[in-house]
Amino acid sequence: MQLSVSDVAVLCHVPENKVYKWIHDEGLPAERVNDLYRVNPAELLEWATMRRLPISPAVFQKMNGDSVGRTGLTDALELGGVIHDVAGSDRESVLRALVETLPLPGGFDRGTLVRLLMAREAMGGTAIGDGIAIPHPRRPVVLPGSQRMVRLGFLAQPLDFGAPDGKPVHTLFLIICPTVHAHLQLLARLASLLRHANVHDLLLDRADANRLLSGFRAEELALTEETAVREL
Repeated sequence: MQLSVSDVAVLCHVPENKVYKWIHDEGLPAERVNDLYRVNPAELLEWATMRRLPISPAVFQKMNGDSVGRTGLTDALELGGVIHDVAGSDRESVLRALVETLPLPGGFDRGTLVRLLMAREAMGGTAIGDGIAIPHPRRPVVLPGSQRMVRLGFLAQPLDFGAPDGKPVHTLFLIICPTVHAHLQLLARLASLLRHANVHDLLLDRADANRLLSGFRAEELALTEETAVREL
């Protein structure tokens, strides 16, 4: 599904002229079709996440034409797992370590996933600043038959991921989903939670899995309640 300029304005809570400025001056990816701009939702989420711009997950859930998934971000994180001291001296080696023990569907080639991730890195870093990166292919990782999962990895040694603030990356989030819509929902939710100070503190402390999951669940519940109030 492609978004119009007015759709983007609603999602980002800005006037339409601001969206045009983003397209012309700030690199928001957009295609021109019959003199009208169209924006891919996944590319919008990536672009907005890099700039810490708020996008409501509830709006994406309404727009995507699919039923809202029952698996929240914390549940997906619990399934994907939290790993500490991810070893590697470059992007490819840490991504390979991140993928190595993921609970992927049988027969899936993990090397293919690493190559897809590296192809995206070659186009431009996936770091969003403050030592965090969200590696992903050019399009969402969609594995039919899989469950939504998010893997969180803390690097043994911070690495350069081409972050906009120049800071080396110490924390990686990898999202795996069975549908594009599920990917959009989880990415929007993650982008929202990463703006919360409590979540940042947990990541900086490199908290253990139990503390991380408890903290993420509390923040996600608060975000869900806040979204429900705004919709009333």
